[in-house]
Amino acid sequence: MSGAAPALATRLPSTGVLALYGVAALVVVGVLTVLMRRHRDALPMLAVFALPFRVPISSGGRTVNLLVPLYLVVAAGILAHLLPALREARRSGHWGLGRPRRELAFWATPSGLTWLLGATVALYALQTTYSSDAAKGGENLLFFYLPFGFLFVLLSMVRWSRELLLRCLAIAVVEAVLFAGVGFVEYYRKSLFLNPKVVAANQFDNYFRVNSVFFDPSIYGRFLALVMIAVCTVVLWVADRRVVIAGACVLGWLLAGLVTSFSQSSIAALLLGLAVLGAWRYGVRVTLLTSAGLLVLALVVLLAAPKSLHFGLKGSGGSTSNATSGRSTLIEGGLKLFARRPLQGYGSGSFETEYRRVADTTNQNAVSASHTIPVTISAEQGVIGLAMYVALLLSAFAVLFRGAGRSPPRIAIAACFAALVLHTWTYADFLEDPFTWTLLAVGAALARAGAPGPAAAPAQPLRAQAVGP
Repeated sequence: MSGAAPALATRLPSTGVLALYGVAALVVVGVLTVLMRRHRDALPMLAVFALPFRVPISSGGRTVNLLVPLYLVVAAGILAHLLPALREARRSGHWGLGRPRRELAFWATPSGLTWLLGATVALYALQTTYSSDAAKGGENLLFFYLPFGFLFVLLSMVRWSRELLLRCLAIAVVEAVLFAGVGFVEYYRKSLFLNPKVVAANQFDNYFRVNSVFFDPSIYGRFLALVMIAVCTVVLWVADRRVVIAGACVLGWLLAGLVTSFSQSSIAALLLGLAVLGAWRYGVRVTLLTSAGLLVLALVVLLAAPKSLHFGLKGSGGSTSNATSGRSTLIEGGLKLFARRPLQGYGSGSFETEYRRVADTTNQNAVSASHTIPVTISAEQGVIGLAMYVALLLSAFAVLFRGAGRSPPRIAIAACFAALVLHTWTYADFLEDPFTWTLLAVGAALARAGAPGPAAAPAQPLRAQAVGP
């Protein structure tokens, strides 16, 4: 598992300590359940707060980063909202998926997206049965796909009002600002709080990468990029000058934090998200021309820059692999695996095992072998899994983008999801990331509630109190 969030390294405790932890977890779930029953907005706000936090558990020579705080929130949400809703649905015979609009194909509706997510998880579970690393596939199912599926259902049931969306955004912004502050301290001290691998890597590089309280600089950068896209939406669509100034200050702070992570994939994701916002706000043509100009400028800088800037293309070690931190080599190895078993792949969770076998590399090097999600899916699940992945993306983009121009929050969700998808193409963690399920759940709920017509009116500048779904 890639280190994907704030965490403290722990080992699997003894049976007695586990029992105490279990009792404490039940108490916490009980308290959260009561809180959620009394305050319906507590569920989404607690979920957003818990999204970044993972606790790595070491057992049997393998470390799994578990989202323990989020698991507790999901468990309480199931008791507080999902089980009562299922009982009501059983009595009434209505299961809340809704009927797709007649002019839309089922796959392009929120209900179709829900079914495709379920089918994707089911296929992943099926392909675990013949995986060469069934334990890894089982871990992904148990600790990521299944709990995140419940999270998706819970957040899809929420009535996402304007006020609730702003509260959740405020929680994410406060966390991002604090995490960036920790990153600045690390950069100033030239020492990291977590992740020995990054500490070791910094000893051999001429630049210092921070990861704040995350285990991975790129996942830290992903989180900052998503929050920045959401904040930028507020800045672009709100007419209140005080809000714009405050948003600009937050963006400047988070951008500095992103730069200190030296995460190329996160910067690319941020640029794509901003391009999506620009296309909705200023028009596709203006955005394309601006983007093309920036790409040309970036190419000129890349080619003209001296090797001391460490872009990886120049110098004695200059190569495509070096410039992409080894990703091009990993992609080649993944494509070789796909070519050997194109139909069904080697099974869910098998990429690292098979890549190590084919490339004849060490376990340490193979840990980063799942840095391009489409290639990983092709190698693990073959054409069958790749087709399901493409169908899921098409459905997600159709649901998130169709009619989003009427709603700045929907535009923000769509832009964040596009940025996240690009990040997974250059790094890792798609359905293993709770942000994927959260964005899809909120976007589907807003699409279902708004039910915009075929022709969406262009978005107009709105005052602060008028920003809503």
